[in-house]
Amino acid sequence: MKLKDICFYLDSAVPLSFQEEYDNSGLQIGFPESEISTAIITLDVTEEVIDEAECKNCNLIISHHPVIFNGIKRLTGRSFTEKIVLKAIQQGIAIYSAHTNLDVFNRGVSRKMAEKLGLQNITVLSPLTNRLLKLVTFIPESHLEKVRESLWEAGAGMIGKYDKCGFLTSGTGSFRGDENSKPFVGEKLKIHFEKEVRFETVLFSYMKEKVIEALLKAHPYEEVAYDIYALENDNIEEGLGCIGELKEEMDENVFLKSVSSVFDARGVRYSGPVGMKVKKVALCGGSGVSLLKHAIASGADAFITADIKYHNFFEADNKILLIDAGHFESEKFATEILYDLIIKKFPKFAVLFSETNTNPINYL
Repeated sequence: MKLKDICFYLDSAVPLSFQEEYDNSGLQIGFPESEISTAIITLDVTEEVIDEAECKNCNLIISHHPVIFNGIKRLTGRSFTEKIVLKAIQQGIAIYSAHTNLDVFNRGVSRKMAEKLGLQNITVLSPLTNRLLKLVTFIPESHLEKVRESLWEAGAGMIGKYDKCGFLTSGTGSFRGDENSKPFVGEKLKIHFEKEVRFETVLFSYMKEKVIEALLKAHPYEEVAYDIYALENDNIEEGLGCIGELKEEMDENVFLKSVSSVFDARGVRYSGPVGMKVKKVALCGGSGVSLLKHAIASGADAFITADIKYHNFFEADNKILLIDAGHFESEKFATEILYDLIIKKFPKFAVLFSETNTNPINYL
């Protein structure tokens, strides 16, 4: 299989447009046309992971954390990043990363955390905004089904747990072609009136090119009339963090021990005990303390994330049990998400889990 095939799949399955502006998800190192036989999945890319990949004859590393965040001005091997990039290139190993787009993904890092804790009724904590578009187009009645099905097949019409969503309004369209036109109906240089259907549907912004391509291919008119509108609606199925409920409420200490056990977190930090039972839990893998206000507003009894600073613990203000489970510990299950995605699409492709511990933090 070519590298570009798996990259194209991951780019669309976990849309690159979902990533934060500072991020650099996607293909980091490698030639798209190169052949790949085996991939190894890891949270981080280190020199040890590259050595492991070479030892296991893997020519692709798929990671959660990108190797390259900022521009590289030189490759001399002086910095941590430069050493990794040079080593990967020298050993012919490609590197692909899915970072904040995997965080936002509706089956992403935070949801996997929630599932590991056994939470129920899981929903997004901070929904994605400004990523929805509305398409309006005008279709002759004879071709409504063909065009509509083509748009839905391209991914349009998804609203939450429903697909093939759209709205129809019947009317009459008019047009007149010039001397160089080839009208589907009517005659050139003569105004024509046609019974048409106004069809509107929604789509994610990352689907725009694919959906428009499907529209133009299926529509019979030489010139297709359509409008694209940006929507301010929240995308309730995608976003950062999530919230859910335990099957049974727990005492705070019991819940803290459960968090430590599930995430194998040997250094759990937490705010002063609130003195209440824990039932509703909010989570955000990695550095998610910016969602603390969302967690409190949601009525969560506890909020699990990582990289919490000293003063952030004061912000819990006895309203919520704030828990730092560790960055590595909260995101390590990202490898399982990536594995499942790849195997579902390419069941015969060899994918291995890295056995290298890349956690840079040690505990005494």
